[in-house]
Amino acid sequence: MLRYGLTGGIASGKSTVAEMLRELDFPVIEADRVAHKVMEPGQPAYNEVVSVFGDAILDSGRRINRSSLAAIVFNDHEKLTQLNGIIHPQVEEEMLRMFAELAQSGKHAAAFVEAALIFEAGLHKKLDGVVVAWCLPQQQLARLMERGLSEVEAGKRIAAQMPVAAKMALATAKIDCSGPLDETRRQVEAFAEGLRQTSPGN
Repeated sequence: MLRYGLTGGIASGKSTVAEMLRELDFPVIEADRVAHKVMEPGQPAYNEVVSVFGDAILDSGRRINRSSLAAIVFNDHEKLTQLNGIIHPQVEEEMLRMFAELAQSGKHAAAFVEAALIFEAGLHKKLDGVVVAWCLPQQQLARLMERGLSEVEAGKRIAAQMPVAAKMALATAKIDCSGPLDETRRQVEAFAEGLRQTSPGN
């Protein structure tokens, strides 16, 4: 089974592409969801995150409030690096375990992990390839503002990530999400067809 990454800048369309891949019967692991899981009370990263960032990030049930945590790390690059250093190894371990489970089932030509920081975290070195979803910078900004962020906040989130051009230079495949959905779907279907043909099982 091929193990692929799916990434892109924030609000670039990667969740849309992930949904299309699922419709085509490819499993997609959400790194975000895995990150939430490893930060739950009793899970590996919980105590470390709380000891570094303090009780102020906890809600009334002593769970980590992700909005409080985001407000700290997106305004401080050093703290973001610190958080990623705690979370990434745990997410990677869980992701590799999930890939192994999917491979064992023998049902899939390929499976994906959808993550914002595949290249930054060095995950691409453990994968067979990486698909980068992209759109125009002004579209990213507009989409983030539609989600309720101010223009300044949206700009900060975009700036905190690796430039899209750098991601595209490392991509195995690129999906243009700047046009109509049908156009994006056509590209995803063509890519999926290619994967099925090159899968080790064929």
